[in-house]
Amino acid sequence: MKKQITILLLCFSSMLFAQEELSVLGFDAYLAFVKKYHPIAKQAQLVISESEAKLLKARGAFDPKLALDYNRKKFKETEYYDKLNTSFKIPTWYGIELKANFEEADGVYLNPESTLPQDGLYSAGISFSVAQGLVINKRMASLKQAKLFKQQAQVDRDIMVNNILYQASLVYFDWLKAYNEVELYNEFLTNSQVRFNGVKKNVEVGESAAIDVVEARIVVSERELLLEKAKVKLMKATLELSNYLWLENNIPVELQDNIIPNVNSEESIDASLSISELAIYDFDLEAHPKVKSLSYKYESLKIEKRLKANMLLPKIDLQYNFLSQTPEATNSFNTTNYKTAVTMRFPLFLRKERGDLKLANLKMQNTSLDITWSKLSIKNKVDAIKNELQSYSIQNDLTDKMIQDYQELVAAEERKFTLGESSLFLVNSRESKLMDARLKAIILENSYFETKANLFNNLAVRM
Repeated sequence: MKKQITILLLCFSSMLFAQEELSVLGFDAYLAFVKKYHPIAKQAQLVISESEAKLLKARGAFDPKLALDYNRKKFKETEYYDKLNTSFKIPTWYGIELKANFEEADGVYLNPESTLPQDGLYSAGISFSVAQGLVINKRMASLKQAKLFKQQAQVDRDIMVNNILYQASLVYFDWLKAYNEVELYNEFLTNSQVRFNGVKKNVEVGESAAIDVVEARIVVSERELLLEKAKVKLMKATLELSNYLWLENNIPVELQDNIIPNVNSEESIDASLSISELAIYDFDLEAHPKVKSLSYKYESLKIEKRLKANMLLPKIDLQYNFLSQTPEATNSFNTTNYKTAVTMRFPLFLRKERGDLKLANLKMQNTSLDITWSKLSIKNKVDAIKNELQSYSIQNDLTDKMIQDYQELVAAEERKFTLGESSLFLVNSRESKLMDARLKAIILENSYFETKANLFNNLAVRM
């Protein structure tokens, strides 16, 4: 663990606070760690590897094939048969298959049609489909779909990474909010303790009523309670953040107490999430990963539909092979010696084929509707978030002005209290209003940051 923390501290910028050295974990550095080392981010890369494996598998359908078939039967010193059949096949794109073959057979009880020359018989030929399977077949469709799946996997990977970064961003903002609340309650607790000590001295010299000490002590206790609750929230937020921090070799990192968030994160959020104003207004729906993923799926379904439509045609397979005893002489392969075959199959009602084609059409319609709905949904969400961000900017400005006014009121009330023209109750009341206003500002800032993360998620920005 010491090694982990040492590495972590080297990666984060540091600054000195009061009596202990604190390390600032910036939002940009945090996201970089999540993207590079988080298991789910790594898992997203496996989608690409899976698609590459499926593409390799589909290409395997076009691999040349070498086959050997050997059969021998001997009983009571009689050799019934001894047959050898070897072949070499080369599948090609349009359902055409090239084939070379060597046959050798001997024995007492051979089937007459299996009788061959003593040195065996060579053949070279071709087999192909003239209806079903010529323009498109399962082998061709699988390869085309595998290529589309690889492209779809790349955008699906981007969506998965985007989602984990979005979740990680929300956790960081909650951690920042909890830290700011602790700092806020610490500050106001210090103020109340200073005021309590001052009132206590005034009571001792007879300048204040003894009841003022009780009132000041109550305020101190209230703020100590608020601080303790805020510390619990910060502890939970810190542990939640630790779930997203990993090092190489899948080593989890436990965040230490001296690591704090960057309280000036607003300046780096847009750059870290790549959601600058220019990027938002140049947003292209067609390039959105979700839309692209659905588009690849639609193209794959089009291939499936073509294949199902092709299944309505009759299955007619033709074979033609030249025969020769002397393959080394090229002119020995001629049309006088050959072996040919024709195979035809055709279901009378085609109910299975027509049902498959109908299902393929329904899948395409369903995916087309998904694309239309997704485009509209993404556009409306992005527009709504942009308006929400504009509103948050206005709210932040109003909150800042309100805090400034409350600070002036507190300062004025404290001066009056010092001059004996106000009461401790009024000072505490003014300061409580200021504390509430600053707390609302922290909550508002958190909502503002979360909305930016939501924009990042809906834009599906690739980082």
